[in-house]
Amino acid sequence: MSIAYYDKERLFKLDTGSSTYVIGIVDDEGFIGHAYYGPRIADHNIGYLMRTGEGPFVPSKNGRDRTSFLDTFPMEYPTHGVGDFRDDAISVRTVGGNSALQLRYVSHEIVQGKPSLPGLPATFGGDDVCSTLLLKCTDKDLKLDVILSYTAFEDTDAIARSVNVINSGSDDIYLTRVLSASVDMDNENYDLITLHGSWARERRINRRPLTTGFQGLNSVRGESSHQDHPFMAVLEHDANQDRGEVYGFSFVYSGNFLAECYVNQYDSVRIMMGINPIDFSWLLKAGEEFCAPEVVMVHSSEGLGGMTRSFHDLYRQHLIRSPYKDCKRPILINNWEATYFNFDTDKLIAIADQASKLGIEMLVMDDGWFGYREDDNTSLGDWIVNESKLKGGLKYLVDEVNKRGMKFGIWFEPEMISPDSDLYRAHPDWAIAIDGREPARSRNQYVLDLTRPDVVDYTYNQVSTILHSANIEYVKWDMNRQLTDIGSATLPAERMGEFFHRYMLGVYELQERLITEFPDLLLENCSGGGARFDPGMLYYSPQIWCSDDTDAIERLSIQEGTSLVYPLSTMGAHISDCPNHALGRTTPFRTRGYVALAGTFGYELDVTRIPEEDREMIPSQVEMYHKYNDIVRMGDYYRIASYHDNHEYDCYMVVTKDRSEALMTYIQVLNRINYHSRRNTASHMWMWRIRQRRAMIRTVHIQVRCS
Repeated sequence: MSIAYYDKERLFKLDTGSSTYVIGIVDDEGFIGHAYYGPRIADHNIGYLMRTGEGPFVPSKNGRDRTSFLDTFPMEYPTHGVGDFRDDAISVRTVGGNSALQLRYVSHEIVQGKPSLPGLPATFGGDDVCSTLLLKCTDKDLKLDVILSYTAFEDTDAIARSVNVINSGSDDIYLTRVLSASVDMDNENYDLITLHGSWARERRINRRPLTTGFQGLNSVRGESSHQDHPFMAVLEHDANQDRGEVYGFSFVYSGNFLAECYVNQYDSVRIMMGINPIDFSWLLKAGEEFCAPEVVMVHSSEGLGGMTRSFHDLYRQHLIRSPYKDCKRPILINNWEATYFNFDTDKLIAIADQASKLGIEMLVMDDGWFGYREDDNTSLGDWIVNESKLKGGLKYLVDEVNKRGMKFGIWFEPEMISPDSDLYRAHPDWAIAIDGREPARSRNQYVLDLTRPDVVDYTYNQVSTILHSANIEYVKWDMNRQLTDIGSATLPAERMGEFFHRYMLGVYELQERLITEFPDLLLENCSGGGARFDPGMLYYSPQIWCSDDTDAIERLSIQEGTSLVYPLSTMGAHISDCPNHALGRTTPFRTRGYVALAGTFGYELDVTRIPEEDREMIPSQVEMYHKYNDIVRMGDYYRIASYHDNHEYDCYMVVTKDRSEALMTYIQVLNRINYHSRRNTASHMWMWRIRQRRAMIRTVHIQVRCS
């Protein structure tokens, strides 16, 4: 078992393959402290690292300086209002208006496997690969119980944490902050890595030194967002891809989040992650429970590369559930950048005719097939086929595509509603809005109130009806605006602070119902590109559209930041038209193919109109995908060079698990005048290191492209 309790020392030791996490129970009052997180160790008796044997000492030995102890002790799950003046992980408001909360250890249970989280995405694992510590603590005055859950995975260097809060008293309690993880550590000259961006330039890597005060990122947009990402890493200042201590934190959630580091007066760092407390409160009535989403922690002694490979393995093996997770995805062609709204049955069949001859395996019909939608101003919510555009109906089109040996996919934006729609005219109260205030439009659309069960049911039935009407094997689920003007016609005032989280629970319910009723469906999530590229969505879909920016050179940085945490198999990546529609850049067709290969691989163009020399290249690209996708999808990822950093070239490698084969991709973005060719010392070093660790690589495929 990877978790053990040592009664004499009152210590819990959690072991993964290469890391150890130690929790201690301190003093007669049962304070829960963090003792150690780092490389795996054999010794468990390391409670001295909590420094309770030095001033200000524990309260039983120095009651006069209780607050000094609380403000310095490495709390495992810090609380509010009793003397720890650092940021807290949980806070409440009682019916009397008080906010003080002090949790103390009560009991624990260690179980094999991993319990699920009701209504939430979460990692999973059987008895043979993980075990879970359920650590119960309580505030005896409030009669509030908190279960801290820790799952240690033996096959990856990951620990999953979540929190369950139970009101065991008779009075109502408002939860005003419930984060999912907190870790107190000494600041060893650490750096902080976060991922930032905007629409069409998501997940750019930002690295800077940790300094005194607050650092981090958050979202209040109702989604994990383009701008900030629910991930951060704390690492030694000189750590790089292959050496140094790294601590990675990833939030398995798709809504508002907070990821924060706080360096205090004693140069210790508190790392916290969970639901953003801004605009959050949860009314917890007597006997009720609240379950917070989980945070996954990864420790690596082999630099950022070690962290990356642990996250990749964890999410491939213990988060993604789709039957496609271990399979090649069909090579698709999406008509969005080919036609935008200007298409009909004949045009789509013409694209399918040409695409099928080239080896492309699926046609995806994007926005514009429903209601009377000829642009993006109308009809969201009216999921009824526009038969003046699709003559003969949807089934006729799908059957014709299937006759050509291709699968068929379709685009939805189920969470949205257009003011100009039959649905809005019938149910204006179904849109998120504050009574008496004109809500803000974005893309001339509103958001459906998915906190309402009737809206969830209606929305699901609309999508399900379409999917039952024809042989549809793929769905692209889009979400193109953020949440504003937060109000619901059915939530009472005392529960309005629950809106954002209840909205996400509604989204998760919709997608769970979808993949349950249609278990063989390939679901690809999207949110204006990459605004909801997060672990929560991967629980329902094995791939997510990485970004609306399909420019191959821009994608180098976007895909590098994404692959820092997520497997290549999860990144929706297509070869698109040139000049690129978002950026205007022209990039060789061959280069576009190499970049898209580091993802799901597909096409986003009108194959009937591209230059003949490009079209003739597609069969060889299809062959390349089938030859290398097993390596890309399942292999270990190594980052060799970063175009984001050097502004000249990009290089990465994927190696099979048995170390028999490797695929290296090198993209020369900018050439240099009057220089010798580059000898990539880094790639030779990576090869040497891999050979030393495992078996000899027998075959190395190298793709070099000067764009």
